[in-house]
Amino acid sequence: MIGKGTTGAKALAAIIGAGLLSAPAFAQEAATDSGDTAWILTASALVLMMTLPGLALFYAGLVRARNVLSVFMHCFAIAAIASLLWAVAGYSLAFGPGSGWIGGLVNLGLANLAEVRDGTAISEPTFALFQMTFAIITPALIVGAFVERVRFGWLVPFMLLWSLVVYVPAARWVWGGGWLAELGTLDFAGGIVVHTTAGISALVLALLIGKRQGFGHTLILPHSPTLTLIGAGMLWVGWFGFNGGSALGASTDAALAILNTHLASCAAALCWIGLEQLKLGKPTTVGLATGAIAGLATVTPAAGQIGAMGAIGLGVVAGLVCFYAVQLIRNRIGIDDSLDVFAVHGVGGMLGSILLAPLASTALGGVGYAEEGGMIAQLIAQIVGVGVVALWSAVWTLVLALVISIFLPMRVNADAEREGLDLASHAERGWELD
Repeated sequence: MIGKGTTGAKALAAIIGAGLLSAPAFAQEAATDSGDTAWILTASALVLMMTLPGLALFYAGLVRARNVLSVFMHCFAIAAIASLLWAVAGYSLAFGPGSGWIGGLVNLGLANLAEVRDGTAISEPTFALFQMTFAIITPALIVGAFVERVRFGWLVPFMLLWSLVVYVPAARWVWGGGWLAELGTLDFAGGIVVHTTAGISALVLALLIGKRQGFGHTLILPHSPTLTLIGAGMLWVGWFGFNGGSALGASTDAALAILNTHLASCAAALCWIGLEQLKLGKPTTVGLATGAIAGLATVTPAAGQIGAMGAIGLGVVAGLVCFYAVQLIRNRIGIDDSLDVFAVHGVGGMLGSILLAPLASTALGGVGYAEEGGMIAQLIAQIVGVGVVALWSAVWTLVLALVISIFLPMRVNADAEREGLDLASHAERGWELD
């Protein structure tokens, strides 16, 4: 009897123990992963650093000394505008439940966020924060198209409306489960959603606002390549969060994206200064920085789908194509896209988005294609995605810019431009000038 009782007790204990052990396993399915969460929070900080102060420093070094503070002002103001818009309505419209064209109102004010974002092991507030940093840097990129001559009073409402009308729908269509995603368009970290929208819009605005005084007649040189290099370095490091964080977890996919990001940037930077050596006789630090950014922008849409050799090849192509795009836009056509936003970010983002299709092939070291598709189907989906978003960006940028200009002039007057925006618009100096 004692033996039977002991056996029964052991069996009962085993059953209870199994029940106790199964409960945490069941709860874990609906819980966040601390490692993934820590990485995405870190990536969010890195992406914010790309704008503040990375992009601000990069752009500030490229303008003349009397306009350096205005660039910082624009980047910081856009960060505040985009963040509040994202919290109030942007996130809900981009990622909330809704149609393939636009999200609904369930998450207005960042309400009703889930404990775990579907398809991830991170909370929805973590996901919303990470996506907010992308919504910040995208309109900030456009600033480079019209530095030294744009009115701050026009900039604020334009960036607010642009973020709502251009960026949010593009994010919905590609990243929010929208119609382009259903079509098969891929954009790992923003070649279409970020760089195509910003680059195309920059070109439109550069045409609308016109050239800076002296453009094409006098040499307009960067006042501090040192600041530009510091900013480029911060952008380069921050891009690890930009692309690596887009895996939405601390995973092999994140490591692959970061590795590809770094390799492409290295290849593009060296390619750029090699072309400068051949064309100008000397490589420049600004060229090195610009080449690196071209590589980063170009690899962004494909960072998680291609292999290391594909990333290096993409970097070389980015250096070549973006270098000559700068020469074409600035020197031959004569468009004053002052800091080459279209030629570097726009061209690079669109190039990488399209080349993703062949480079994703397993024969070239990529991750391959969906079961029902192949290279041709993917190429078509990429071209459609780039074309639709580019057209949407161009049309609405033109409409918004012109409508706002009816009430608020887009450009400062000639005297203010000669004086510099630091004093004319903000009553401050970045540096004490002789």
